[in-house]
Amino acid sequence: MTTHTEQKKVRADLLRIAGWVRDDSRVLDLGCGDGALLAHLQNRRGVTAVGVEKEDALVIACVNKGVRVIQQNLEDGLAMFDDGQFDTVVLSQTLQAVVNTEHILKEMGRVARYGVVSFPNFGHWTHGLSILNGRMPVTGQMPYEWYNTPNIHLCTLKDFEDLATRLGFRILERATFRDETEISLMPSLRSTLAVYHFETDRKPAS
Repeated sequence: MTTHTEQKKVRADLLRIAGWVRDDSRVLDLGCGDGALLAHLQNRRGVTAVGVEKEDALVIACVNKGVRVIQQNLEDGLAMFDDGQFDTVVLSQTLQAVVNTEHILKEMGRVARYGVVSFPNFGHWTHGLSILNGRMPVTGQMPYEWYNTPNIHLCTLKDFEDLATRLGFRILERATFRDETEISLMPSLRSTLAVYHFETDRKPAS
C-alpha cells in the first residue's frame, strides 16, 4: 500500500494513472520524464516497466530510480516494440507536443490493449479570457510564451474524446485536475489537466 509520504512525492494525476494499472502488468511510459510514475509502479505494483525519454538529464534521473529507460525521440516512432508487447501504455503531458498526434495514438493502440493519455485542457475558462484580451494563454499548466512553446497541438476535452472515438478507442475513465485538486464540477471549463484511460482494439497477448 502506498504510504502518505510517498503519495506526497508523486503528483495527483500520476497517482490516478497508477490506480488504473493492474498489478504485475507490463507498462510502457512514453515521455516518462524523471521516471516518477514508473518507479512508483515498480515499487508498489510489481509492474514490468519501460520508459522512453529523449532528454539526457531525465534519462539519468530514471536510471538513478532503477527505471529501465530507452533514450529516443517519440517522433521516431515505436517500431522497436512488438504488437501487444505491453498491457498499458502511458503518454503523460506529452501529446500536445507531438507532431504526428494520430500516428502516436495508433502506435499506442498497436503495442498495448490499454492506454492512458493526459494533456493540458485548452478549454479552461482563463484561456478564453486571455484570447479575448488579445493574448495567448500563459498558465501554470502551459507556462510558455507563444514563440517558445513546445505545445503545438492544444485541445479541449471534447476534442480528444472525438479523436479517440474516431480511432476506435473506448474511453473507460476520465479524471480532471487543477494543480493537485481533482475537479468534478464543470471540468471542461474548470480543469487545467485532463487524464484519460481507454481501451484499444488490441487483444491480450496469448
